[in-house]
Amino acid sequence: MREERNAVANKMKGKLESSERQALIEEGKNLKEGLLALEEDLVHLTDKLQLEAQCMPNITHPDVPIGGEDQAALKKMVGSPRMFSFPVKDHLQLGKELDLFDFDAASEVSGSKFYYLKNEAVLLEMALVNWALSEVSRRGFVPVTTPEIVRSSVVEKCGFQPRGQNTQVYSIEGSDQCLIGTAEIPVGGIHMDSILADSDLPLKYVALSHCFRTEAGAAGTATRGLYRVHQFTKVEMFILCHPEESDNYHEELISIEQELFSSLGLHFKTLDMASADLGAPAFRKYDIEAWMPGLGRYGEISSASNCTDYQSRRLGIRYRPAMTEPPPTKLKKGKGVTGPTRFVHTLNATACAVPRMLVCLLENFQEEDGSVIIPQVLRPFMGGLDVISPKLK
Repeated sequence: MREERNAVANKMKGKLESSERQALIEEGKNLKEGLLALEEDLVHLTDKLQLEAQCMPNITHPDVPIGGEDQAALKKMVGSPRMFSFPVKDHLQLGKELDLFDFDAASEVSGSKFYYLKNEAVLLEMALVNWALSEVSRRGFVPVTTPEIVRSSVVEKCGFQPRGQNTQVYSIEGSDQCLIGTAEIPVGGIHMDSILADSDLPLKYVALSHCFRTEAGAAGTATRGLYRVHQFTKVEMFILCHPEESDNYHEELISIEQELFSSLGLHFKTLDMASADLGAPAFRKYDIEAWMPGLGRYGEISSASNCTDYQSRRLGIRYRPAMTEPPPTKLKKGKGVTGPTRFVHTLNATACAVPRMLVCLLENFQEEDGSVIIPQVLRPFMGGLDVISPKLK
């Protein structure tokens, strides 16, 4: 129809009889109205197609176990559960006795699943953040802090659904913006709609942010206390790399996580997550679950995902591969060699999700007198404090 419109416009440029010109004007008018209607339909169809396409998850790695959460494969076990010679307290009881957090006041101020950290718990959060940033930065990651409000479109392009009944995303009413559930989203957006040089890769970031999650559908004793909350501090690793290198960087990320948690003295297991538990963006995902003696079970403290080009296709992040062979013909002066662009691969991994780390540290390192021992690696970040002791009354 556009071609017909252009043909009519070209005919109008020539010498025409009055009647012919009038007929062409009418035809052009009808074509214009028909085009407007079709273009409106195309916008609606494109939007509908986009929504359908967003429902499609990434493909999965051939070694990923097929099935639900109970089909996850054990990749590695580190340490063993600590044997206690006294009754074990959970982090809620320890926090109350040591005056470390206040859920009651936070519930009145903000609602359920919010909390105040107090006293040494604040120092411990700062220590965990600074320790994690320090450890990951020295491995070649660039530290960043991120915006914590992003456009809904960026959330969608990263593979998350900002709308819907069971969304984990807080949307800001009357705007196209959301609160982030992870720094993966704003960091993924740094290079949106750009073409990177081959030599720029890999790009490695370690990001500090607050995270906000609705936790829709989460309830019960398994999620009590600090284990599942609406707002928390997290240190996140993010890599953009060449496609053929993403499997290796995935292993690097899980190795960093294991080194971090081993240095804290935690007992944990690494799982190769099953297909139904991957989420839309992940090609493969490893979870680390640490033993939480007060809760009497293992709990997830981190994950590491290879999202291949699922996010980069949506975000428009490409790179231009370097030419490995000289051009077949002599180039004109000032003309460079350019080949076809490719999408980068993206990966993300948790270095430290503070509330669950607090659960682990309080429950695993509690003493019979009610005190909690601070792991050696965190003490330099706590002004040398080595133990959290009960307050004198």
